Amino acid sequence: MKCLFSTCAFVVFGGLLGVGCGHGGAANGPVGLMGSGVAFAPKILSRVSDRKPNMKGDVLVLMYHKFAVKETRYDRSFDHFGHDLERLYEMGFRPVTMSEYLADDMPLRPGSSPVVITMDDAAASQFQLQSDGSLAPDCAVGIWQNFAATHPDFPVRATFYVLPGVMWGQKEWVKQKVDLLKEWGSELGSHTWDHPSLRRLTDAQVKDEIAKSLDYLREKFGYETVSFAYPYGIYPKNMELLDGFYLKGRTYQMTGAVTCNTDLAPSPSADGFKPFKVNRVEAEEGELGVDWWLDTIAKGRRTVYVAP
Repeated sequence: MKCLFSTCAFVVFGGLLGVGCGHGGAANGPVGLMGSGVAFAPKILSRVSDRKPNMKGDVLVLMYHKFAVKETRYDRSFDHFGHDLERLYEMGFRPVTMSEYLADDMPLRPGSSPVVITMDDAAASQFQLQSDGSLAPDCAVGIWQNFAATHPDFPVRATFYVLPGVMWGQKEWVKQKVDLLKEWGSELGSHTWDHPSLRRLTDAQVKDEIAKSLDYLREKFGYETVSFAYPYGIYPKNMELLDGFYLKGRTYQMTGAVTCNTDLAPSPSADGFKPFKVNRVEAEEGELGVDWWLDTIAKGRRTVYVAP
C-alpha cells in the first residue's frame, strides 16, 4: 500500500492474516489464518512515518452515527467508511479510545498520529451479529474488523456512546457484543438515557438522565468511570453538573465530554485543555467532513499530534 509518508511501516506475517470475527480474535497481537491454529510472529518496523514528534499537535476525533448503503445526512455509507479507514491508515493515523486521549496515555507507535473514532446512539448498523454469534460482515464493525485483518495495527479500538434502550437492536447479543468490544480494545461511554436536549431540562432531570446511564454501564458491564457525549451537541444550562454530582446516596463523575463542534481537538497536554468540550469532526462528505479535514492536514494547514 502506498503511504503518504516515506517510511510507512507494515506488519509482515508469514502469510495472509485473519482475525476471528465474532470469536474475539486478538486484533492487537500475533494471529494466524482464520481457523488454522497457526500463529505468526509479526515483524514490525520501528516507526509509522518519518514525521517529527509533535505532542502539542491537534487530535482528530471522528463522529459517526448510522451506516447505510447510500450516504445521507446521518448515514455514513459503508463504502465511504471503508475509504475512511484506508485513508486514515495511509496518513499514519492509528486508533485510540476517548479514555486514552483524555488521560494523555495513548498507546501509539512512534511516528503515528491518534484518531479517536466515536460512534453515537448504538444504531443497529454499527454492530450486528449473525444467528450463530459470528460478526456480520456488512455492519460497520464487521467492515473495520475485516480491515484490521490485513492492518493489525489498526484494530477495532473505538468509543461507543450508547443509548441503553437501543444497544444495536439485538437484545439477546448485547453482553456478547460488549465483551467483544472490550476484547478488541474498544469502550462504551454515556449518551444519556433517553437522548433529550439537556438545555430543556432542569438540573434534577439532567442528573437523572446521566445517573441512569452511568448506573446501567456500571451494573451491566462494569464501567466505573466513562466519558460523555452531549445529545445533539447541546450543553445543559448548568455545566457544573458535568464535574460531578451527588444523587440518591451516590457520587457521579465522568472523565470528559465530546461535542458536535466541527474542528480538530487540542492535544490533551495543551495549555487550557477543556476535557468537557472536546471537538469532533462529523464523518460526512463535503466541506468540514472527514475528507475535507484530512486534505487540510495533508496540505499542512493544520498540524496534528505525532507520537515520539
